[in-house]
Amino acid sequence: MGREEILQQFSAHLGYSKDESNMLAEDEPRMRFAEALGAASVEYLIVAEVLRAANCNSGYAPGDRFVLDAAGNFIAKRCPARLCVYLVSQLALPVALINERFCAGLPPGGFHFMRQVQCLDAGVACKGYGGVLVEISAVRRRDFLKAG
Repeated sequence: MGREEILQQFSAHLGYSKDESNMLAEDEPRMRFAEALGAASVEYLIVAEVLRAANCNSGYAPGDRFVLDAAGNFIAKRCPARLCVYLVSQLALPVALINERFCAGLPPGGFHFMRQVQCLDAGVACKGYGGVLVEISAVRRRDFLKAG
């Protein structure tokens, strides 16, 4: 797919006006990101899997998964029914790191910082209620769909 077609599809997806689309076309980092994200979206999903959960108000348990598209949008049918803001908010930085790696043409799993994050609840021993730890990774769609 050529750059002009990518620009048209991305602009249509975001509802850009002609002027907004032209601004994007002239901005190399954003246009490069649109191109890289388009390619990554076909091949990858981002998965946050619960490794540990204790006294979780939302009921998360080890093995629960939050599945996002490459752009960072939750795929609702592949996520727990309840989304906890105290956990979900912690996914922003690792998802951004994966997106930057997509943009740079690097393997998306090659980051070392923020591979695991915890919800903001400090747990009952620290005057909180519970706690959840998840691991974030970029997985190939075909592998994810095979694994079920």
